[in-house]
Amino acid sequence: MIIDDAQPQIHATWWKTPLVASLPGLPALVWEYMTFRADGYTSGIEMAVVIAMVLLAGSWILPHRRSARGLRMAAAGTALGLATLPLLYAILLGAAMASE
Repeated sequence: MIIDDAQPQIHATWWKTPLVASLPGLPALVWEYMTFRADGYTSGIEMAVVIAMVLLAGSWILPHRRSARGLRMAAAGTALGLATLPLLYAILLGAAMASE
């Protein structure tokens, strides 16, 4: 049997990592974008939302090879972290305000 080494090895389950990050992250990103887009200036939260959107889209469009698996996981994980960061901040702020 002859194996063609020139063919890239396509990763069969390449879509799992971006999907796991997109299910909770995409609704949060849409809500945060709708909330913070009317600020009129570039705030830290707004930049985190934009960077998370770019990273999440990048995790979907990276090549479907095994060699890009680590980069895809890093992009999806960072996007999910940045997507949940403003929500966690709001929850902690609400808990601190309610504890008085």
